[in-house]
Amino acid sequence: MSSVRKAKHGWILTLIFSILSVVYVLPIVIVTMNSFKLKAYINRYPFQLGPFKLSDGWDRFVDGIQKAFVGLENYVEGVRKIDFFRAFGYSLFITICSVAVIIICTSMCAWYITRVQNKFTKGIYYLCLFSMIVPFQMVMFTLSKLANMLHLGNPVGIILVYLGFGAGLAVFMFCGFVKSIPLEIEEAAMIDGCNPIQTYFQVVFPILKPTAITVAILQAMWIWNDYLLPSLVLDRKRYTTIPIAIQYLKGGYGSIDWGAMMAMLVLAIIPIIIFYAACQKHIIEGVVAGAVKG
Repeated sequence: MSSVRKAKHGWILTLIFSILSVVYVLPIVIVTMNSFKLKAYINRYPFQLGPFKLSDGWDRFVDGIQKAFVGLENYVEGVRKIDFFRAFGYSLFITICSVAVIIICTSMCAWYITRVQNKFTKGIYYLCLFSMIVPFQMVMFTLSKLANMLHLGNPVGIILVYLGFGAGLAVFMFCGFVKSIPLEIEEAAMIDGCNPIQTYFQVVFPILKPTAITVAILQAMWIWNDYLLPSLVLDRKRYTTIPIAIQYLKGGYGSIDWGAMMAMLVLAIIPIIIFYAACQKHIIEGVVAGAVKG
């Protein structure tokens, strides 16, 4: 009887999550479909393939599709208008470098906090946790002023800003994993002649790989799609990331080139979707790996 109930509950959960999956995927499908349409048809028929429905007859339906869709014209126009590849280069550089710096610095910090137990390390740990609680809106204006004073309004300077905002979650996750690493492994490395730096890079960091991949995925998705922080910190006359560049498709008096904007949104989400799809299996592995102390 219990197995029958479990099977019944399993089907119910499968149905619920299937519906949720459709709800989450549907906006991406709509954006992709509209990225190939003329602007007039995007405004009037955003959820249809064309002005005619299949119930109107197959010939009229096909004719509507031919009228509505313009192929890759929106993509070409969008790339030309916002200098997409330049913005793509800045986004790629900032994302890769920021993620690399966050992983290296926070994993070393977490290792130190976990292995050196004193009031100082506990204070650092609680400050990292506190940074996860403070809303960004509380510090955004102070951050903008400070970044301007320190001349951080460039692709290199903003990496330090992302390190500060990404450290809280990363340190928390790395600390949970380091606790599961037997101390005897590090002691054996030191007996063999390794100094602390060698012990970390040759012994500890390779073991941290599952959590490092999880942190990399979460931070990359955040940094790649972030609009507010680059708009506050970067000198937008010289440096533009993809989210900022896409906003330039908004014209005066509320006019928006919807076709080009939809096309650029599709190009913007493709890299991060590919990255997530390739690495998503490591997310649960990394979270679970640090959940239990060995």
